[in-house]
Amino acid sequence: MITVDGHGLTLAEVEAVAVGGAQVRLHEDAAARIRRSRSLLDRLLEGDAPVYGVNTGFGRLADVRISRDDQFALQRNLVRSHAAGTGRPLPDAEVRAILLLRANTLARGQSGCRLVVVERLLELLNRAVHPVVPEIGSVGASGDLAPLAHVALALTGEGRAVADGREGDAGRLMGAAGIAPLQLAEKEGLALVNGTQATTGIGILAVGRFGRALETADVAGAMSLEGVRGSPAPFRAEIHNARPHPGQIASARRLRALLEGSEIRESHREGDTRVQDPYSLRCMPQVHGAAREAYGYASRILTTEANSTTDNPLVLADGGTDGEVGADSSGGLVVSGGNFHAQVVAQSLDLVAIAAADLASISERRTDRLLNPDLSGLPAFLTPDPGTRSGLMIVQVVAADALSEMRVLANPASSDSVPTCASQEDHVSMGMAAARKLRRSMELLEIVLAVEILCAAQAVEFHRPLRAGQGVERALKTVRDRVARLDEDRILGGDIEILRDLVAAGAFAEQDAAAAQAEAAAAQAVAAAGQAAAAAARADAAAAHSDASSPAGESR
Repeated sequence: MITVDGHGLTLAEVEAVAVGGAQVRLHEDAAARIRRSRSLLDRLLEGDAPVYGVNTGFGRLADVRISRDDQFALQRNLVRSHAAGTGRPLPDAEVRAILLLRANTLARGQSGCRLVVVERLLELLNRAVHPVVPEIGSVGASGDLAPLAHVALALTGEGRAVADGREGDAGRLMGAAGIAPLQLAEKEGLALVNGTQATTGIGILAVGRFGRALETADVAGAMSLEGVRGSPAPFRAEIHNARPHPGQIASARRLRALLEGSEIRESHREGDTRVQDPYSLRCMPQVHGAAREAYGYASRILTTEANSTTDNPLVLADGGTDGEVGADSSGGLVVSGGNFHAQVVAQSLDLVAIAAADLASISERRTDRLLNPDLSGLPAFLTPDPGTRSGLMIVQVVAADALSEMRVLANPASSDSVPTCASQEDHVSMGMAAARKLRRSMELLEIVLAVEILCAAQAVEFHRPLRAGQGVERALKTVRDRVARLDEDRILGGDIEILRDLVAAGAFAEQDAAAAQAEAAAAQAVAAAGQAAAAAARADAAAAHSDASSPAGESR
């Protein structure tokens, strides 16, 4: 059971609800905040002060005043008119993420909606009634308007939904699940459609996949290193402590652990004339580590966004001052802002797409090195009988195809902007485009890594009876439990699909929790030591400058 309170939702909890179907409940403190915010709005509506989107129109129509009699219709019409999305429906998991995030932001009690709105969102989750949400229709500013409007539409009993795998009329499916349709009161349509939850929800699930791919990349790289009899010396802790980026240190440490106990390494320790391995092997900590840094940044941004109020206007039960526009005598305030703008989320997702393309690039180069006999020292295309058999020749082509598309997807969406709403909304984030392309990028990255693992596993077995590092052997067993060694040519698409599913599920991403904590602590300690050394150097420089500037210093 996941508790929704508007402040403490984690990315793991979002995945647990979205993918795992975990149940949700509202924290009692959140319920109290929601009631206070609604009470403030009700008091303000008794007066004549303009409140955007409540007694005024929207966007360019913000100067049009709406009578009290028409304010319910205003919210209903807003939802209907904005439910203009098109294209393929979002998967159920992404819809569930959106429902959870929307409930969590409203639970912060700064949106002026009634408690029943949040309760209905949680009921949809707990009873697995999922609105049909088309994926095209948001520019990531003024909220993910069209996607969220389709969610709001279903709450009112209109539009389409899915339950038990069947699509139908939302009102009918809600009724069958015992959920009453909602009649929207003042501000509630706006509270439901104004926000970044579609961009953020899709982004959270995609970034979660990236985290599992990151761990898999270290496994695939270690296996490839063993396959071509590379050296683990570049992963020594001293090298990475000298350049103490936490992501780099983490990848180096994991590679050392995966390769520990390697008989293959011992077999070529003496007499190896190679001075250095190529970058795709030697620089894995630096390249994989950079991707880890992007993952850490995006995770922080998404966690903050998941626990933020992205509505407009904000209905703040505390914060107003006497005489301030939009304030009332109790100290409450309704104020317009721009928290619906998804630029920070869109940029973080674009960064991950760039990092993912680079991770795929270095993986594909390792795959090519495994298959090329001039580089690997192994039979061509890793088949026992090159010529008669093609072996794994074409799987590198599969990886190259996926990589090429990923490079296109690495082009940022967030640097674009198409002004909308008669130029009232004249700078937008394109957050949904960033989220959609990252989702696709993750699908392709999993394919590229699956191809490398397929090839690396085959390469390692050419060195039998020598065994690879302990971690590599565990990964090899995971592969061989599902995919047999290639002796005779066979159809390989199914093998790639099996391994892709294992990558996506995190089968190669498991890591001892205590080791992970030690790794993080070590990285932080090294970084702190570097900062302390830098501070000491600055202090020495300042002292030297002071001495040189003083009369005594001049005399010396």
